[in-house]
Amino acid sequence: MKRFIDYFLNAWKSSPLRQPLIIRGARQVGKTHSVRVFSASFPSFVEFNFEQWPEAKSIFDKKLDPQRILQEIYSLTGQQVIPGQTLLFFDEIQTVPNAIIALRYFYEMMPELHVIAAGSLLDFALKTVGMPVGRVSSFNMYPLSFMEFLGALEPHIIQIILSHSLDATTQHTTELSSVVHNKFLDLVGQYLMIGGMPKMVACWQTMHDLHACSEIPQTLIKTYKQDFEKYAQTYQIKYLNVLFTHIPLQVGRKFKYSDIEGDYRKRELAPCLDLLLTANIAHKIMCTSAQGIPLGAQADLHSFKIILIDVALTQFLLGLKTGSWMLNPLDEFVNKGELVEAFVGQELLAYAHPRSDTQLYYWQRETRGGEAEVDYVIQQETSIIPIEVKSGKGTSMKSMRSFLDNHPNSPYGIRFSSNNYSMHDNIHSYPLYAVAKIIADTDQDIQNALISLS
Repeated sequence: MKRFIDYFLNAWKSSPLRQPLIIRGARQVGKTHSVRVFSASFPSFVEFNFEQWPEAKSIFDKKLDPQRILQEIYSLTGQQVIPGQTLLFFDEIQTVPNAIIALRYFYEMMPELHVIAAGSLLDFALKTVGMPVGRVSSFNMYPLSFMEFLGALEPHIIQIILSHSLDATTQHTTELSSVVHNKFLDLVGQYLMIGGMPKMVACWQTMHDLHACSEIPQTLIKTYKQDFEKYAQTYQIKYLNVLFTHIPLQVGRKFKYSDIEGDYRKRELAPCLDLLLTANIAHKIMCTSAQGIPLGAQADLHSFKIILIDVALTQFLLGLKTGSWMLNPLDEFVNKGELVEAFVGQELLAYAHPRSDTQLYYWQRETRGGEAEVDYVIQQETSIIPIEVKSGKGTSMKSMRSFLDNHPNSPYGIRFSSNNYSMHDNIHSYPLYAVAKIIADTDQDIQNALISLS
């Protein structure tokens, strides 16, 4: 199964400015599998999992000299690490904070060695020991995007989507034929049914049987909940469970602690929400006035939305039957608009450059009688671009037009919907399957990485 990160791993391998690399991301998004696939491009591969070798932690209790560390790894595993030929992989490195610190010395004293580290709860350890700035790089990894999903099922479609353009200069647009457009929407429906967790996609790819894959989301949810004990205080676990259950209920709208049923206080829940964010199983969408760059400079820290790591897991927590996405996706786009909005947010995260710590934003005006909201706001070079997600065929764009009228740094807006491609004045309309296109058009590396999936 090809992944978006593969392209960037290969670029890292050949870079003369290469540093030891940390791959960050939630549990079960495919970090270890991607490194193992990447290792095939090296003459040798040494994988060192600290959960499987707990006794190896003592190696990093002494002076963090790379030569000594490699000698002790050889003594323990019988595998020799040869700089320039071997890919050395430290997995579950968060369990040994000194090993994270040691990465800087691999960079300083053995720069020719290719070293990658990963871990499911790594960001908690990084908060403790810090990232060795200027000596270690990091990539972020997410569940499979829609394009990666296509790469597993129908890779030829990727080129079709990436090559289809809107011409803003001539206001000319060419629609895809209805039969092709509807097929692509059916595939979006499949993605919303299956989600992007690698185990679910692999099961669907092999069996094409939703019932056969139905136990996987339950197992994933159970795994995430079991992790609560690893990074939370005992008294916080009940709050984490409450949040994990209630976040899906508020998807698509401003998150309010007061909307959570029960006798809970913000001062109890807010620190636990931060833990879910650090574990990368939830993501904030911050409200911004979007009057300038960077968008975060105008963000309201108290106003935000939340999406979970994966839209299919969100539906599982809501107790929804996802098979209807395959039976009648057009109706589902209308009936489950909040989930479609979450899907677009998940896509925007997935197509960001792996080196970037991407923050999602939205815009809202709450004046009496003049309420307006734009689902997402992104920066493209020096421009601020508003994005609306319309789950059905509706054409009302009052909020978008209000935003464009009051934001001179926004030359146009983007609408994603189940409609075909179109353009009217300064609003560019794309189908839901084309989120990757708007990112790829402004970044050649992103485009190359997406093309490599086909």
